[in-house]
Amino acid sequence: MGWSAQDRRKRVIVAVLTLSMSLSGCHSSKLGGHYWAPPRGHLEAKVPPPPPDVPRELAKVAMPDYVIEPPDILMIDAIKVVPKSPYRIESLDLLTVQAPGALPDQPIDGQFVVEPGGAIDLGPPYGAVQVAGLEIREATRAVEHKLQEFLSDPTTHVSLAQSAGAQQIAGEHMVGPDGKVTLGTYGKVFVTGLTQQQARQAIETHLSEFLESPRVAVDIYAYNSKFYYVITDGAGLGDAVVKFPITGNDTVLDALAEVNGMQEVSSKRIWVARPAPYGADCDQILAVDWHGISQRGETATNYQLMPGDRLFIAHDPLVATNNAMGKVINPIMRMFGGILMGTYTVRGLKFFSSSNGGIGSI
Repeated sequence: MGWSAQDRRKRVIVAVLTLSMSLSGCHSSKLGGHYWAPPRGHLEAKVPPPPPDVPRELAKVAMPDYVIEPPDILMIDAIKVVPKSPYRIESLDLLTVQAPGALPDQPIDGQFVVEPGGAIDLGPPYGAVQVAGLEIREATRAVEHKLQEFLSDPTTHVSLAQSAGAQQIAGEHMVGPDGKVTLGTYGKVFVTGLTQQQARQAIETHLSEFLESPRVAVDIYAYNSKFYYVITDGAGLGDAVVKFPITGNDTVLDALAEVNGMQEVSSKRIWVARPAPYGADCDQILAVDWHGISQRGETATNYQLMPGDRLFIAHDPLVATNNAMGKVINPIMRMFGGILMGTYTVRGLKFFSSSNGGIGSI
């Protein structure tokens, strides 16, 4: 039986479409010996082409130098803490004393603690030397004067190894709401808005008011001030907002995994809203192709998240419509329910009243 011209045209169109689909190949995969591609139907949100220069999966960038803000926690360790001169020796200070010409069997070369009485004990046969209240130069002369009792021409070197009154700077320091870190008796230093290197310089500059050429090491112990946000539209029943700390390696897919995917009220319309300075007409909205990321393994819209990004998940219009109708209909239904309940109550009372009257008249 022959085909009509219309049937032949239909078969040609089907053959051309089949051939074009088999040649496209970019989004196809081979399963069970047959080529198969995830659907691109009406359920997929229309996503504009992604910008080419935005960091994304497989094309991530390193974050810029971290800027310190409250409530970050800094690890600060003092490497060199020497009080400014002229320094007067106090009890419990640690002095380094060297006397090259001391007796061979009783050398003097080591560290000596200033005792509560203000003296250092050089050991036998030299005895104790009173040094509290003296400057280092005066303490050197006092030690030499004592050694002259045993040596003909003593030469002595005295230096401060550790000050008992100096505040030791070590450990964790939280950046307070005022933007400063507290350094004990040395006061506070403003570090908000500074990088790690700039914060080190600021702390050393502040300590130089109290110490001779101070040196400190600064590291960031806890990154507490940089976040991204996942916002889920509740389809008219309220939005959910969850914040997560930036690790420098987060993508859209990572963020959705943190909130266990999309909710029942969510659609597949997702985008990243990247903040811009106030007044700048350059808001950046990055549309996300969820089907491409999840079903086809595409990385073009799996953007790398930056501090302050808002990942927004839009609602399902059908769910939103149902919720809106419920807001209107439910009060009406409750009102009618109250009216019906009142009507049945009145009827019931009349029924029991008539029943009781009838019984009483018998």
